[in-house]
Amino acid sequence: MRVRPFRMRSFPRLLMTFCLLVGAGQLTSGQSNVPAQAARPILPQEGIFLVFPFENAGASPRLDWIGEGLEELAIQRLSAAGQQVYSLAGRLNEMDRYGLPSSAKLSRAAMLHIAQELDADYIVFGNFNSDGKNLTVNGRVLRVSPPALLPTVNENGPLSSLMELHTRLVWRLLGTCGQSYPLSLAEFSKLQRPLSLAAFEQYIRGLLTNDDESRLRDLKEAARLEPDWPEPAFAIGKVYFQRNDCGAALPWFAKVPPTHPRSVEARFAAGVCRLRLGQPDKAEAVFAGLQEDLHRNLVTGADLPEILNNLAIARARQNHLPPALADLGRASDIDPDEGDYPFNLGLLALQQKDMATAATHFAEAVQREPDNSEDLAFLIYALDKLGKKADAAAQREAAEEAFGEKGLPLLKIDSKNGDSLAGYERVKRELDLTSLRLELEGPQMQQSPAAEAAAPRDDAVAHIRRGRQEFRAGRLDAAEKEFRAAFVTEPNNASAHLELAEICRRRGKLDDAVQELQLSLGARDSAAARTTLARIYLEQKKVDLARTEVEKAIKLAPNYPEAKQLLDHLGKSKPTGGTK
Repeated sequence: MRVRPFRMRSFPRLLMTFCLLVGAGQLTSGQSNVPAQAARPILPQEGIFLVFPFENAGASPRLDWIGEGLEELAIQRLSAAGQQVYSLAGRLNEMDRYGLPSSAKLSRAAMLHIAQELDADYIVFGNFNSDGKNLTVNGRVLRVSPPALLPTVNENGPLSSLMELHTRLVWRLLGTCGQSYPLSLAEFSKLQRPLSLAAFEQYIRGLLTNDDESRLRDLKEAARLEPDWPEPAFAIGKVYFQRNDCGAALPWFAKVPPTHPRSVEARFAAGVCRLRLGQPDKAEAVFAGLQEDLHRNLVTGADLPEILNNLAIARARQNHLPPALADLGRASDIDPDEGDYPFNLGLLALQQKDMATAATHFAEAVQREPDNSEDLAFLIYALDKLGKKADAAAQREAAEEAFGEKGLPLLKIDSKNGDSLAGYERVKRELDLTSLRLELEGPQMQQSPAAEAAAPRDDAVAHIRRGRQEFRAGRLDAAEKEFRAAFVTEPNNASAHLELAEICRRRGKLDDAVQELQLSLGARDSAAARTTLARIYLEQKKVDLARTEVEKAIKLAPNYPEAKQLLDHLGKSKPTGGTK
């Protein structure tokens, strides 16, 4: 039985807004009217925050947008003040991981569990009430480790004063995190972008609607009311991008300044658009610029395989094959579970008429993604061209068993026209920003006294974060060293054991991976860890043990998609009795 290799939890899919100035090399709140300063004041850093929507505690349903708006506004306020905070996308991805709808009302225990999975330090949540004229907002901070519910902060006033009211609320919430937050309200407020309530409401309503036309209407109105505000421009660009309307998307992405936290995503999407529009030279400039900025401004783990992959495609289309091969080779090394990178390497080898190398790359792609019929079709094509008829026939037989009699796609390749391969290139549409989850270097930030007092846990968390950066960059030895360093202050750290398990699996040491996962589960039960353990048992052909673990995962998180999919896969398998 062959199953697709699992990936390092869903952590690498999460986006964080760290106010990283890729391309600018300095911290900013991402607002165009906040002047850049050569020497920005040091901003105290409390920890990593995870914000949830504020619950509607009785207000009219037509004001539900306020709850989502308070969440988004808290993210922006905290980011502008130099705090590390998960984006809205990061929270939604983690909830999706457990099959929870974005509007689900979570208990404090559920919020705490999600925060632990994300290594967040603080949870921000609350509720609001309004009669349409006046507004009352209650906010609280839940400290993750050791768990502690901090005092409630209350603010009330006219609904029209929501923006100023919320600024006071977030400033006071930061004050509850430590003995004394050093910035005054006036200093904190100066870091925030002045924003009209009307524009903000249109922006939030645009994000919440499911209809593209309504979304564009609301977002464009927000952009009209606040023409220098980058958030609506980025969101509009994404709508057009998802529609494959690159001509409409590019002007909006261009409105996102290089000092804005979403700049990397905007530039990446613009590069993809250039590839779609048949402008490989302009695409190369975009992706090469991104790569250079990441190397110049960020610490370890700056290489992102999606950027390298698309840069390689842009270069290959201009017949710049040596650098394209180097870029794709690096991408494949960084993410050895992703099948698209060896597949694209196979296409480059075909372009060079090197059938032996092409077959090797396509075979690796098949190994990484055994459920991808196109990978297998190209492997068979390369084997046929090499004259290895028996090997090609064996692969066809395997394909018929896996995909059915006519399960393989028909390849349309003109051996005399290298451009015929361009339609098969796998361009990465989305950018995984995990490697940008970095502690900023330099004078922009410092820990607050409260954070310094929590130094033992901060040390362990810092080692884990650096370890993940090293892992993402393909430096397994350095990553292992960081994860093991976390045990100095936290001998039973569940996250460190979980990450070490992935390193062991990458090295083929499945028994060691199982041991690390069992240690992780001993420290903290987790549906993700049990599902990972189940997948390793499957690799070891221990189907019964795999089924037991995935059933436990489902019991912990009944809606966890990965566990449900694996249980369904196991349901089609015959028991083996493999319980060794």
